[in-house]
Amino acid sequence: MKVICLPANQLPTRLDSDAKYFSLYSNSGRPNVSFISNGWHRQLERANIAPSNLVWDFVTIALSVAAADLSCERKNSEDGWTRQIELEVYLCNPEPWKTQFDLLEKAFRFLTGDVWKFDFKDNGIKAPSSILPLETDADCVSLLSGGMDSLIGAIDLISDGIKPCFVSQEAKGDVEKQKAFTTQLAPAQQHFKWKNPISLSGRNESSTRGRSVVFLGYALLAATTLSKWETSTVDIYVPENGLISLNIALNSGRLGSLSTKTTHPIFLGLIQNIWDNLGINAKLITPYQFKTKGEMLLECKNQDLVKSLICNTTSCGKYLTHGRTHCGRCVPCMVRRAAFLKAGVEDSTIYKYRDLSNNGFSKTQGPNDVNAVAYAYVKYKNKGIERIIGGALSFSSTDDRYKYAGVVERGLQELGELFKGQEVYD
Repeated sequence: MKVICLPANQLPTRLDSDAKYFSLYSNSGRPNVSFISNGWHRQLERANIAPSNLVWDFVTIALSVAAADLSCERKNSEDGWTRQIELEVYLCNPEPWKTQFDLLEKAFRFLTGDVWKFDFKDNGIKAPSSILPLETDADCVSLLSGGMDSLIGAIDLISDGIKPCFVSQEAKGDVEKQKAFTTQLAPAQQHFKWKNPISLSGRNESSTRGRSVVFLGYALLAATTLSKWETSTVDIYVPENGLISLNIALNSGRLGSLSTKTTHPIFLGLIQNIWDNLGINAKLITPYQFKTKGEMLLECKNQDLVKSLICNTTSCGKYLTHGRTHCGRCVPCMVRRAAFLKAGVEDSTIYKYRDLSNNGFSKTQGPNDVNAVAYAYVKYKNKGIERIIGGALSFSSTDDRYKYAGVVERGLQELGELFKGQEVYD
């Protein structure tokens, strides 16, 4: 599967029939060419956002990975899942990035489960420019998705007297929430809200595990607007609870069942290595790596504020499928519900399927995540946490391994308490 992302003026007259084409930052108008972020480059210039070509090239790579992930259908691969994707991207300066082929391919192999091969070409779209580049006095960058974890992370930073610059990736159903959270948290702080506008010609892949890397690209782009960017390292906060971050398989048939691997220590570590190798002055911070979602909510530093906002957050993996309503039965929903229970906070979230028992479920509702999580919990209770973890923590140091194992165990305990109340397990 070959994907080529390039400026519209670099498109060949005759397109390779075996490749998929995306024009970068503009619509070529050609029927068989998709496009990425049409008009966004000009919008950034009007906003006086002027990153270096090195940072801009990372953003372009991130968007191109998301586009390739969306355009290559897994069903066409030999095993129905693992794709071999050859991605050709036109950059401002490809030479530094050619030194990072190995790390890039490892990072995205881990993120999406596919075999990636990169090729970088010259004559890409230059970075947006400005006579007076935007400078903000923020202390750091913090991702604000509209979800529960990112809201808690934002509240904790502000409670500590830190001034974060917020970055959101606009998504249907979350845009207004993101704006409302910022207004109530820190109305004077900078908040960048950027879309992921990949317009695809033809069929698309629904799993889209690569799309979230765009969030990191946006965060890095925002970091370049901080006044401290030229003189010191900018911290980029990625608020995610440790259970979801580690993405431990619930059983042998459900690898990667909890979520995508965007915030997994391996993936973020590889991205950090790439940035460090190229002298990109940003550091990814995961402050809740060893906290469960329930612990995050329980220990939030402004309980009055978090209780007033938390039920308006979005956690469901099928939120749009159910008409912008939490399903209540997917793994993210169950982890959310268990967190409310752990923290002793009233959960006024509307769930389509509030009953988690088998009486409240039918096969027509899709895969039964409740049974999968319950199976993992029973296995943990009977045989210990090591039987759940297996080799999933082989990446960790001796000092950190027990911390990772601990957050998985406590996360399962939170889910177990939820199940007992729902008569899924006693």
